[in-house]
Amino acid sequence: MNNTLAKSPASTVLVHSLIFLLPFLVLITNFGVGLCSFAFLLAAIVHRREGWPALLRHLTEIRGVLIAFGAVLLLGLVVLALRDDARLRDVEKPIRMFAAVTVTLTVLACRPSRKALWWGLIAGTCAGCVFIVYQRWGMGIDRPGGLINSITFGDIMLCMGLMCLAGMLDFSGRAAIWPGIGALAGLIGSIATGTRGGWIAVLLSSLLLLRHGHVLRGRLRKGLALLGLALLVSTYFVPQTGARDRIDQGISDVRQYLGGGETYTNVGIRFELWRAAAKVIRHHPLLGASGPTVRAEMEQLVADGQAHPYVLEFEHFHNDILQALVFGGVIGLIAWSLTLLLPFLFFLKQMRKEKCARNAPALAGMLLVLSYFSFGLTEVIFWSVLSNMFYAMMLFLLAGLCLNAKEEQP
Repeated sequence: MNNTLAKSPASTVLVHSLIFLLPFLVLITNFGVGLCSFAFLLAAIVHRREGWPALLRHLTEIRGVLIAFGAVLLLGLVVLALRDDARLRDVEKPIRMFAAVTVTLTVLACRPSRKALWWGLIAGTCAGCVFIVYQRWGMGIDRPGGLINSITFGDIMLCMGLMCLAGMLDFSGRAAIWPGIGALAGLIGSIATGTRGGWIAVLLSSLLLLRHGHVLRGRLRKGLALLGLALLVSTYFVPQTGARDRIDQGISDVRQYLGGGETYTNVGIRFELWRAAAKVIRHHPLLGASGPTVRAEMEQLVADGQAHPYVLEFEHFHNDILQALVFGGVIGLIAWSLTLLLPFLFFLKQMRKEKCARNAPALAGMLLVLSYFSFGLTEVIFWSVLSNMFYAMMLFLLAGLCLNAKEEQP
């Protein structure tokens, strides 16, 4: 890049600051993601002359990712036009997620160092860990959630911690202890929230990391991994963590539900919501239904005795797949699935290249996608604007870093 604007000191500091602040602010402020989103948009406008040609140069490689988010946006606009009771706010998240491509454009134009992201993740997990640990054991809150809710906080904490593991590839020697600390902080923060849905992400991510074992090369990395595993296992035997109670409670909830007992439990509520969702889906299999329609049908199920009244107390169905089917039908489910599948395939392709310069951001991208998929099995992780924007912006950021690494290789 010969453009002096893209490489000016002020521009370099700004872009590196934005990359650092995205993971650092996401859990300790209410405005962090929104601020970074707006700032990246402005940066993309400023650097459009350098960024746009660079984006077009890599269009073939990133086309699938753009198609995925574009499909969700297009479907949202079509539904808005076809349904009389559709709401304009229903397309807010698809628009903002697609607009996150401005992050890739900025990264391609300014070619920042990846270390800004890794340090942001390390600082973000550590700050979030201190915050949530204080709420749990300092303030005595049983299920702390920071400034949001316990499940989303715990899930994003764990996701950032897992991405720190990928960042180890960019740290040599003893410096690898820093992303290791970030990974441990993410795990501790997730444990402090009492969230159980993240355990599936730990299992699937462990399989992925074993497949790419070079991440844990060296005694320091292996030692940190063993420490993390020991920490996770020990939570079951330390009463203060509440892990044993949560596990025992989950097993008891399932037995109670299947035995015809009380259903108003954490697991029982999910089963009832899923059962009600299946009934709503049968009425609108292709394009799903709008919010008001779904509400009306849920109320009718309760009136007919086909669902417990408490299902009306919840805003979503605690499962991303069912959520997509209820409000988007089979077409909506396909569109939503593409936002996970196509980015995962993009990052997998980067991992399979002979050169390893792209491995760290590509592995982080795979862990990001895998984490969100795992979280969505027992929760609607794509429910809030914060979690949606964090996913989209982080994904497009990592994609841009992968594409930059390709051009930097001889």
